[in-house]
Amino acid sequence: MKLHLEIWRQADRNSQGHFESVDVPDAVESMSILELLDHVNSGYVEAGKEPFAFASDCREGICGTCGLLVNGRPHGPDKNKPACQQRLFSFNDGDTLKLEPLRSAAYPVIKDMVVDRSALDRVMEKGGFVSIMAGTAPDADHLLVNHHDAELALDHAACIGCGACVAACPNGAAHLFTGAKLVHLTLSPMGRMERGRRARNMVDEIEQTFGPCSLYGECADVCPAGIPLTAVAAITKERARAALRGKDD
Repeated sequence: MKLHLEIWRQADRNSQGHFESVDVPDAVESMSILELLDHVNSGYVEAGKEPFAFASDCREGICGTCGLLVNGRPHGPDKNKPACQQRLFSFNDGDTLKLEPLRSAAYPVIKDMVVDRSALDRVMEKGGFVSIMAGTAPDADHLLVNHHDAELALDHAACIGCGACVAACPNGAAHLFTGAKLVHLTLSPMGRMERGRRARNMVDEIEQTFGPCSLYGECADVCPAGIPLTAVAAITKERARAALRGKDD
């Protein structure tokens, strides 16, 4: 399988970037996007050239570090799959693949296709935690949660923080990511202690760094965890609740 690649090169966030052309005459359809980059880098190393920098870790669709753009789409052409799970079956012999970093003002480029997504970490620092009494752990059935709430919380806890939703959004909004965290923690009994403070702090943080949500829906379309678009409603709901309840809740 022959492929023509246009791969992004950028030394650091202050340097001018450009696409570098690479022809791959021996790609295999079962390769993932990351394995294709591994294959290219192996050839570069053997030739004494600098390999392309890109981020990855588990390569099982769990860690969320492998985000990049494939022909302008976060992760790749298949819906709701991370880049490490996107296979070349989706492409044809002779196709051109343009590989570049996730594009957002909130994601400065570190090198090549590696971006700084610490803006998402700062959102979590503002409220992505629960306050519990230290000491002996309570019995498993001490805090009761009904089945519906437990399943809904787990569905939203599936967010892997890859940041594709921000790159897909025309406004660069992080409402799907933040909404998923708010829904998950709100439904957890141990997360209700700081519910109002969490909503205010997390929403204030995304409004400083990310754009507004206009419900385009591209975010949910590319989310590897399948977080539903309805998660963004938690932003308005939790902020309104916090305003009505007062600053101490």
